[in-house]
Amino acid sequence: MSHPALGIGTVHLVGAGPGDPDLLTLRAARLVMNARLIVHDGLVDPAVLALARRDCRMISVAKQRARHSLPQSEINALLVREALAGNDVVRLKGGDPFVFGRGGEELEACKAAGVPVEVVPGVSAALGAAAAAQLPLTHRAKASVVSFVAGQCQGLSEQNWAGLAGVGRTLVIYMGVATAEAIAEKLIADGVAPEMPVAVIENACRPQMRVLRAPLAGLGPLMARERVKSPAVIVVGTVAARGSGAALARLAEASA
Repeated sequence: MSHPALGIGTVHLVGAGPGDPDLLTLRAARLVMNARLIVHDGLVDPAVLALARRDCRMISVAKQRARHSLPQSEINALLVREALAGNDVVRLKGGDPFVFGRGGEELEACKAAGVPVEVVPGVSAALGAAAAAQLPLTHRAKASVVSFVAGQCQGLSEQNWAGLAGVGRTLVIYMGVATAEAIAEKLIADGVAPEMPVAVIENACRPQMRVLRAPLAGLGPLMARERVKSPAVIVVGTVAARGSGAALARLAEASA
């Protein structure tokens, strides 16, 4: 919603969910369908973008191999510039804007420039992937703690993951495809059993979704053998061995 008296538009930081447009919130769907300007990440599914009106201006700021088509500072400047020009902006992000989506940085930049912001939460990649695979991240008999980490954020070796994985705990790793071998080595060095179950959920909530499983020590070879590509999340913990047989059969059929 713009502010005509001030000539300033609003930036809507919108979570697009894990892929399936049916998992958009009602608020997110309404904003997408009525938007005149959408600034979107590369992980936003084309089916979500297809909900937009035909005359909507689309700007992609897709990130590939740890590099944005625009640096984050320029994305921030783009949002501010468009809003100050009087345009409402739907900033569409995969998953949830505040879970490894840099939504906090964009919020701060807009507020510093006097631009009003609305945050619309989305189903995070971790929650959507686990639900689609029917893999509970918590389970009364198996896990009472869940942690989310980034597999390639400000240097993997600099991150302290001690105690985040192990018996009674679930660790969900975002952006870990390229560093899977190092992730396994890091966790085993921290004392996690090499045989700890791991599930890799690729293209969650999409027709081509796959769920792949291995012990922690076999994570790197699994990723290489199956040629896993982003988007994918890695679930480490006893719960990773769980999942509905019917769901897994559907996943196998979809990936065949």
